[in-house]
Amino acid sequence: MVAFILCKLVAGLEQKAIGQIKSIRGVKDVYLTFGAWDAILMAEADTMDKLSGLIVREIRGIHGVQTTETLVTTNL
Repeated sequence: MVAFILCKLVAGLEQKAIGQIKSIRGVKDVYLTFGAWDAILMAEADTMDKLSGLIVREIRGIHGVQTTETLVTTNL
């Protein structure tokens, strides 16, 4: 399953947070953006439980990640 994770980062900690995010297994791409969100991550996981763990424990656990919103893709 593929998900896009919108991230707001703490000012001044962006580079350090992005560096740590890029090293997380399951995070495939990181795009820095202007606007309401500072970064969009593309992540892959085998199950919803694994995706939840990736987001809650790993991404949100990084100092500098302020908030996230996850968009899970689907096959219609």
